[in-house]
Amino acid sequence: MRKTTLLLVAGAALALAGCVSNPNSPANNAAVRTIGGAAAGAVIADATGGSKTQGALIGAVAGVGSCYIPGTAGCTN
Repeated sequence: MRKTTLLLVAGAALALAGCVSNPNSPANNAAVRTIGGAAAGAVIADATGGSKTQGALIGAVAGVGSCYIPGTAGCTN
């Protein structure tokens, strides 16, 4: 169950963080991706019976990590 939760949180955070298609968009920065990932992680962890705090932390790390995925637009400052 714990591994499934981790995979769901990481996948959802990366999917949500990758929704920004315009590289010059104000939403395309590390802060927004981190907050979005944390929110998605907490919601998914709560829905699957996991710790919301742990889900938020994992989601935040996945959100900011999405700035550094090769082949994507990356994040603006």
